[in-house]
Amino acid sequence: MKIVIGADKLDMAGRAADAAAAVIRKAIAERGEARIIVATGASQFEFLAALVKEPGIDWTKVTGFHLDEYVGLPVTHPASFRAYMRERFVSKTPQPMKVFHDVNGNAPDTAAECARLESLVREAPIDVACIGIGENGHIAFNDPPADFDTNAAYRVVPLDEKCRMQQVGEGWFASLDEVPAYAFSMTVKQIMWSHAIVCTVPDARKADAVKGAVEGPVTNRCPSSVLQLHPDCAMFLDPPAASKLS
Repeated sequence: MKIVIGADKLDMAGRAADAAAAVIRKAIAERGEARIIVATGASQFEFLAALVKEPGIDWTKVTGFHLDEYVGLPVTHPASFRAYMRERFVSKTPQPMKVFHDVNGNAPDTAAECARLESLVREAPIDVACIGIGENGHIAFNDPPADFDTNAAYRVVPLDEKCRMQQVGEGWFASLDEVPAYAFSMTVKQIMWSHAIVCTVPDARKADAVKGAVEGPVTNRCPSSVLQLHPDCAMFLDPPAASKLS
Protein backbone atom coordinates (compact mmCIF):
# COMPACT_ATOMS: atom_id res chain seq x y z
CA MET A 1 0.00 0.00 0.00
CA LYS A 2 1.32 3.42 -0.96
CA ILE A 3 0.72 6.19 1.59
CA VAL A 4 0.56 9.83 0.46
CA ILE A 5 0.12 12.58 3.07
CA GLY A 6 -1.01 15.91 1.68
CA ALA A 7 -0.16 19.27 3.20
CA ASP A 8 -3.86 19.73 4.04
CA LYS A 9 -7.25 18.38 3.02
CA LEU A 10 -7.32 20.19 -0.34
CA ASP A 11 -3.80 19.08 -1.23
CA MET A 12 -4.69 15.50 -0.28
CA ALA A 13 -7.80 15.61 -2.46
CA GLY A 14 -5.90 17.03 -5.42
CA ARG A 15 -3.22 14.35 -5.21
CA ALA A 16 -5.85 11.63 -5.00
CA ALA A 17 -7.75 13.07 -7.97
CA ASP A 18 -4.53 13.20 -10.00
CA ALA A 19 -3.92 9.51 -9.27
CA ALA A 20 -7.46 8.44 -10.15
CA ALA A 21 -7.51 10.57 -13.30
CA ALA A 22 -4.27 9.00 -14.51
CA VAL A 23 -5.86 5.54 -14.32
CA ILE A 24 -8.99 6.75 -16.11
CA ARG A 25 -7.04 8.41 -18.93
CA LYS A 26 -4.89 5.30 -19.38
CA ALA A 27 -7.91 3.00 -19.57
CA ILE A 28 -9.59 5.22 -22.17
CA ALA A 29 -6.38 5.41 -24.21
CA GLU A 30 -5.89 1.64 -24.15
CA ARG A 31 -9.47 0.32 -24.35
CA GLY A 32 -11.61 3.25 -25.38
CA GLU A 33 -13.49 3.29 -22.08
CA ALA A 34 -13.00 3.40 -18.32
CA ARG A 35 -15.06 1.84 -15.53
CA ILE A 36 -14.88 3.40 -12.10
CA ILE A 37 -16.32 3.11 -8.60
CA VAL A 38 -16.99 6.29 -6.64
CA ALA A 39 -17.74 6.70 -2.94
CA THR A 40 -19.92 9.13 -1.01
CA GLY A 41 -19.72 10.71 2.42
CA ALA A 42 -18.25 13.89 3.86
CA SER A 43 -14.72 12.55 3.35
CA GLN A 44 -15.15 12.60 -0.43
CA PHE A 45 -16.36 16.21 -0.93
CA GLU A 46 -12.98 17.69 -1.88
CA PHE A 47 -11.85 14.63 -3.83
CA LEU A 48 -14.90 14.59 -6.09
CA ALA A 49 -14.70 18.35 -6.63
CA ALA A 50 -11.09 17.91 -7.76
CA LEU A 51 -11.76 14.83 -9.91
CA VAL A 52 -14.38 16.50 -12.11
CA LYS A 53 -11.89 19.30 -12.83
CA GLU A 54 -9.13 16.95 -13.99
CA PRO A 55 -8.13 17.75 -17.60
CA GLY A 56 -8.04 15.29 -20.44
CA ILE A 57 -10.82 12.92 -19.37
CA ASP A 58 -13.50 12.11 -21.95
CA TRP A 59 -16.34 11.48 -19.54
CA THR A 60 -18.57 10.20 -22.35
CA LYS A 61 -16.38 7.08 -22.22
CA VAL A 62 -16.64 6.57 -18.45
CA THR A 63 -19.06 4.16 -16.76
CA GLY A 64 -19.56 4.71 -13.04
CA PHE A 65 -20.83 2.71 -10.10
CA HIS A 66 -21.31 3.75 -6.52
CA LEU A 67 -20.62 1.65 -3.51
CA ASP A 68 -23.70 1.63 -1.38
CA GLU A 69 -27.10 3.01 -0.48
CA TYR A 70 -29.46 2.78 2.46
CA VAL A 71 -32.29 0.28 2.16
CA GLY A 72 -35.64 2.03 2.01
CA LEU A 73 -34.31 5.58 1.86
CA PRO A 74 -35.95 7.65 -0.90
CA VAL A 75 -33.79 9.64 -3.31
CA THR A 76 -35.42 12.80 -1.96
CA HIS A 77 -33.89 12.29 1.51
CA PRO A 78 -30.89 14.55 2.21
CA ALA A 79 -28.79 11.49 3.15
CA SER A 80 -29.52 9.58 -0.06
CA PHE A 81 -26.30 8.52 -1.73
CA ARG A 82 -28.04 8.53 -5.11
CA ALA A 83 -28.85 12.19 -4.63
CA TYR A 84 -25.31 12.85 -3.38
CA MET A 85 -23.79 11.26 -6.49
CA ARG A 86 -26.05 13.17 -8.85
CA GLU A 87 -25.46 16.51 -7.09
CA ARG A 88 -21.73 16.29 -6.39
CA PHE A 89 -20.41 14.14 -9.22
CA VAL A 90 -22.62 13.08 -12.12
CA SER A 91 -23.99 16.59 -12.74
CA LYS A 92 -20.53 18.16 -12.41
CA THR A 93 -18.56 16.30 -15.09
CA PRO A 94 -17.72 18.53 -18.09
CA GLN A 95 -19.50 16.11 -20.43
CA PRO A 96 -22.27 13.66 -19.56
CA MET A 97 -20.90 10.32 -18.41
CA LYS A 98 -21.52 7.29 -20.59
CA VAL A 99 -23.65 5.91 -17.75
CA PHE A 100 -23.74 6.00 -13.97
CA HIS A 101 -25.38 3.02 -12.30
CA ASP A 102 -27.34 4.01 -9.19
CA VAL A 103 -28.08 1.64 -6.35
CA ASN A 104 -31.86 1.81 -5.98
CA GLY A 105 -32.43 1.96 -2.24
CA ASN A 106 -36.18 1.77 -2.80
CA ALA A 107 -36.07 -1.45 -4.80
CA PRO A 108 -38.99 -3.60 -3.62
CA ASP A 109 -36.94 -6.79 -4.13
CA THR A 110 -33.51 -6.32 -2.60
CA ALA A 111 -32.17 -9.63 -3.92
CA ALA A 112 -33.21 -8.68 -7.45
CA GLU A 113 -31.50 -5.30 -7.08
CA CYS A 114 -28.26 -6.96 -5.95
CA ALA A 115 -28.47 -9.33 -8.93
CA ARG A 116 -29.08 -6.41 -11.32
CA LEU A 117 -26.05 -4.54 -10.03
CA GLU A 118 -23.88 -7.66 -10.14
CA SER A 119 -24.73 -8.26 -13.80
CA LEU A 120 -23.73 -4.67 -14.62
CA VAL A 121 -20.51 -4.51 -12.62
CA ARG A 122 -19.35 -7.87 -13.96
CA GLU A 123 -19.65 -6.84 -17.63
CA ALA A 124 -15.99 -5.78 -17.56
CA PRO A 125 -13.28 -5.16 -14.97
CA ILE A 126 -13.23 -2.00 -12.85
CA ASP A 127 -10.25 0.22 -13.61
CA VAL A 128 -10.20 2.23 -10.39
CA ALA A 129 -12.19 2.22 -7.18
CA CYS A 130 -12.24 5.63 -5.50
CA ILE A 131 -13.15 4.87 -1.91
CA GLY A 132 -12.83 6.06 1.68
CA ILE A 133 -12.84 4.26 5.01
CA GLY A 134 -15.19 4.70 7.94
CA GLU A 135 -14.47 5.51 11.56
CA ASN A 136 -15.03 1.81 12.31
CA GLY A 137 -12.60 0.81 9.54
CA HIS A 138 -15.29 -0.19 7.06
CA ILE A 139 -15.00 0.01 3.28
CA ALA A 140 -18.32 0.64 1.58
CA PHE A 141 -20.80 -0.49 4.24
CA ASN A 142 -18.89 -3.66 5.10
CA ASP A 143 -18.84 -3.09 8.85
CA PRO A 144 -16.79 -5.27 11.19
CA PRO A 145 -16.75 -8.23 11.21
CA ALA A 146 -16.83 -7.90 7.42
CA ASP A 147 -17.35 -10.78 5.03
CA PHE A 148 -14.04 -11.25 3.20
CA ASP A 149 -15.18 -14.46 1.51
CA THR A 150 -18.39 -13.87 -0.46
CA ASN A 151 -18.03 -13.76 -4.24
CA ALA A 152 -21.23 -11.75 -4.63
CA ALA A 153 -20.79 -8.22 -5.96
CA TYR A 154 -23.44 -6.55 -3.78
CA ARG A 155 -25.23 -7.58 -0.60
CA VAL A 156 -27.70 -6.16 1.87
CA VAL A 157 -25.79 -5.74 5.13
CA PRO A 158 -26.62 -4.63 8.69
CA LEU A 159 -25.04 -1.38 9.85
CA ASP A 160 -23.34 -1.37 13.24
CA GLU A 161 -23.97 1.38 15.79
CA LYS A 162 -20.58 3.09 15.31
CA CYS A 163 -21.23 3.33 11.57
CA ARG A 164 -24.71 4.71 12.13
CA MET A 165 -23.45 7.22 14.70
CA GLN A 166 -20.88 8.43 12.16
CA GLN A 167 -23.76 9.32 9.85
CA VAL A 168 -25.35 11.34 12.66
CA GLY A 169 -22.03 12.99 13.49
CA GLU A 170 -21.57 14.07 9.88
CA GLY A 171 -25.01 15.68 9.93
CA TRP A 172 -26.84 13.36 7.52
CA PHE A 173 -29.42 12.38 10.17
CA ALA A 174 -30.69 14.14 13.28
CA SER A 175 -30.56 11.05 15.53
CA LEU A 176 -29.49 7.42 15.59
CA ASP A 177 -33.10 6.27 15.32
CA GLU A 178 -33.38 7.96 11.91
CA VAL A 179 -30.43 6.07 10.41
CA PRO A 180 -31.54 2.96 8.50
CA ALA A 181 -30.37 -0.32 9.99
CA TYR A 182 -29.56 -1.93 6.61
CA ALA A 183 -27.88 -0.90 3.40
CA PHE A 184 -26.95 -2.21 -0.01
CA SER A 185 -23.16 -2.50 -0.17
CA MET A 186 -20.58 -3.52 -2.71
CA THR A 187 -18.66 -6.41 -1.19
CA VAL A 188 -15.03 -6.47 -0.10
CA LYS A 189 -14.00 -8.87 -2.87
CA GLN A 190 -15.67 -6.81 -5.58
CA ILE A 191 -13.81 -3.71 -4.42
CA MET A 192 -10.55 -5.66 -4.25
CA TRP A 193 -11.01 -6.93 -7.82
CA SER A 194 -10.57 -3.36 -9.09
CA HIS A 195 -7.31 -2.89 -11.01
CA ALA A 196 -6.40 0.12 -8.84
CA ILE A 197 -7.74 1.58 -5.61
CA VAL A 198 -7.49 5.24 -4.63
CA CYS A 199 -8.50 5.62 -0.98
CA THR A 200 -9.01 9.17 0.32
CA VAL A 201 -9.24 9.62 4.09
CA PRO A 202 -9.22 13.04 5.79
CA ASP A 203 -9.82 14.14 9.39
CA ALA A 204 -8.57 13.24 12.85
CA ARG A 205 -11.71 11.21 13.60
CA LYS A 206 -10.41 8.63 11.10
CA ALA A 207 -6.90 8.39 12.64
CA ASP A 208 -7.53 5.16 14.58
CA ALA A 209 -9.11 3.52 11.54
CA VAL A 210 -6.18 4.61 9.36
CA LYS A 211 -3.68 3.15 11.81
CA GLY A 212 -5.57 -0.14 11.83
CA ALA A 213 -5.85 -0.20 8.05
CA VAL A 214 -2.18 0.56 7.44
CA GLU A 215 -0.26 -0.86 10.39
CA GLY A 216 -2.58 -3.41 11.95
CA PRO A 217 -3.07 -7.06 11.01
CA VAL A 218 -5.30 -7.94 8.08
CA THR A 219 -8.54 -8.76 9.84
CA ASN A 220 -12.25 -8.45 9.20
CA ARG A 221 -12.46 -6.60 12.52
CA CYS A 222 -10.86 -3.70 10.64
CA PRO A 223 -12.19 -4.28 7.12
CA SER A 224 -9.99 -1.64 5.44
CA SER A 225 -6.90 -3.58 6.54
CA VAL A 226 -7.58 -5.86 3.56
CA LEU A 227 -6.30 -3.04 1.35
CA GLN A 228 -2.79 -4.06 2.43
CA LEU A 229 -3.22 -7.07 0.13
CA HIS A 230 -4.09 -5.10 -3.01
CA PRO A 231 -1.25 -4.82 -5.57
CA ASP A 232 -2.08 -1.21 -6.57
CA CYS A 233 -3.64 0.68 -3.67
CA ALA A 234 -2.75 4.24 -2.68
CA MET A 235 -4.12 5.84 0.48
CA PHE A 236 -4.25 9.64 0.51
CA LEU A 237 -4.35 11.27 3.95
CA ASP A 238 -4.32 14.72 5.45
CA PRO A 239 -2.06 15.28 8.50
CA PRO A 240 -4.82 14.76 11.11
CA ALA A 241 -5.85 11.42 9.57
CA ALA A 242 -2.19 10.33 9.50
CA SER A 243 -1.46 11.53 13.03
CA LYS A 244 -1.37 8.09 14.69
CA LEU A 245 0.80 6.35 12.10
CA SER A 246 4.19 5.34 13.45
